Amino acid sequence: MGRAKATLPLGGGDTFLSRIVRTFLEAGVDDVVVVVGHDAEAIAANVSHAALRARLVMNPDYDRGQLSSILAGLNVVDRPGVAATLITLVDVPLVSADTVRAVVDCYRRTHALVVRPTSGARHGHPLLIDRALFSALRAAEPGAGAKPVVRAHASAAGDLPIADEGAFIDIDTEAEYRKWVRPDGRFDAGEGNR
Repeated sequence: MGRAKATLPLGGGDTFLSRIVRTFLEAGVDDVVVVVGHDAEAIAANVSHAALRARLVMNPDYDRGQLSSILAGLNVVDRPGVAATLITLVDVPLVSADTVRAVVDCYRRTHALVVRPTSGARHGHPLLIDRALFSALRAAEPGAGAKPVVRAHASAAGDLPIADEGAFIDIDTEAEYRKWVRPDGRFDAGEGNR
């Protein structure tokens, strides 16, 4: 992208990151942890400016890949009484609060080790991982990341059919940003901005 995805603008004064935090809070997530690395100060200022309740955790090893960020967050949230963790990526900002609630409700209902939104063969975010897999995440190969752990423990009970296209839109390039986010900063998770 050439700039921090976390601070890319969306409508209503939100950025990718502030919208994700706001969505999780709206869904009833009581402890939102944001793992920062590159451009940490600008990203922290973004959360502070939005006056959102979230804890910031610095990942000094952010250049080692996504797994290092997952582990930095896991080290903060892994405490007695925590049954699972929700994980999402900053470049999947369009997911709805209803989808986040549905993922949590599916976990409470099924106790699946991994719960993830699905649509056909697609798997989206947020991803919920049971604490029984925390040690497997910590032992995962850094180059492979969390995917082998998730795939090994995915199940029909935890694959949750979701109609929310925002759960599957991963914005990695300027072209994708222009496709999904209109010039006024609003977004269209249906047809996109084609």
